[in-house]
Amino acid sequence: MANASIGGLASGLDTSSIISQLMQLEAIPQTRLQQRLDKTNSLLTTMRTVNSNLAGIGTKAEKLADPANWTPTKATSSVDTVSITASKDAQPGSYDLTVDQVARSHQLGYTAAAALTDVVLTGSTQIRLDRLDGTTVDVGTTDGTLQGVIDALNDPANDTGLRASAVKVADGSYRLLVESKDTGAASDFTLTNTDGSAVLGGATVRAGQDAQVTFGAGITATSATNTFADLLPGVTVTLGATTATGSAVRLDVSRDTAGLVKDVKALVDAMNTSLTEIDNLTKYNATTNASGKLAGESSVRAARTALASAVFSATGGSLSEIGIELTREGTLTFDDAKFTEAYNADPAGVAARFTGTDGFAGRVQTVAEGASDKTDGTVTAAIQGKESTTKLLKDDIARWDDRLELRRTTLTRTFTALETALSRLQAEGNWLAGQLGSLPSYSSGQG
Repeated sequence: MANASIGGLASGLDTSSIISQLMQLEAIPQTRLQQRLDKTNSLLTTMRTVNSNLAGIGTKAEKLADPANWTPTKATSSVDTVSITASKDAQPGSYDLTVDQVARSHQLGYTAAAALTDVVLTGSTQIRLDRLDGTTVDVGTTDGTLQGVIDALNDPANDTGLRASAVKVADGSYRLLVESKDTGAASDFTLTNTDGSAVLGGATVRAGQDAQVTFGAGITATSATNTFADLLPGVTVTLGATTATGSAVRLDVSRDTAGLVKDVKALVDAMNTSLTEIDNLTKYNATTNASGKLAGESSVRAARTALASAVFSATGGSLSEIGIELTREGTLTFDDAKFTEAYNADPAGVAARFTGTDGFAGRVQTVAEGASDKTDGTVTAAIQGKESTTKLLKDDIARWDDRLELRRTTLTRTFTALETALSRLQAEGNWLAGQLGSLPSYSSGQG
């Protein structure tokens, strides 16, 4: 084997230990590369965290930089089964209405009972569907049986717009129940044999109906479904199927100032987290004479400076007027009460301080995205540079693995050859000594 050696049998030396020590010396350059790789990987982990936090700031700032998000509304209903949604276009106000009726589908329950295999159509194996709009279609069944009728009416290919079911009323006996998939008065339909005669003894009808609500001023609104889209400008109301007839409902639409306060606070908090994090990672500790892990990362320091400066560069004057201030430590404070007071007094003016490319949120978004953008962000570029460095280091370390393996093989072969040569010399010496010992000895007195 390539790494086999005679462990000091001839020399008495611990050749394995000697080789290991020599290899440790040979591996010093690789060890330094590995240490550099570990340090770079640690920096990468930290920078990715910083970049992720900057990206989060950009997302929060983007929302507040959009003027469309500065007219939020909150809508509530006094009845649990009646829901209300309001868009940014909805006007604040309170409205009272009464639920006259909910929308329901048109339903037919047939009189005669039959087995599923009983033929229930006469004259043909088709059943005639007549809709309220005057359209008529003959729907073909496989065999005219009750099950055949149900399957044909439910087949999506027939596009009947109906749901058919067999209701078990006794062992082996079923009654046909058919209803429209849609609700509303226009969902009306009838089913007959193709000659116009009744199917299964005729049906009891539950007519489809529109939903209807009445405002206190006597204004009535109807909808084919239980949803009244834009019942008021920007306001949609939906009645639950279990809403009781005659329910009195109070609808309230108001500005969602609390939601705006929450969004602004979230942005300030995210900025403070990032500013403090960068400070800790880049500062110099005079006591330990040590710099922060990212002290040498100019892209990170530049992002920190730009974030703080956004407070001063925003349009409309000092942000302290609306509750945002920069402290001596370089972080922000947010006075939600002061912000709420300012917004309620001048919603458009406060919104203008945040929105657009020159507003506070707009400038913060520009800084955050400029640093963290996946394509050309400054911090992203620094991260990509370190990723390239780690790849090169890994390649160098791998090449050193091959080089060290070759060196170990060479050393092993050298020491093995040494032990072999010494062993041969010892054997020859022992032989020579034996030969000399076998020679006859002569005393000086014999002659």
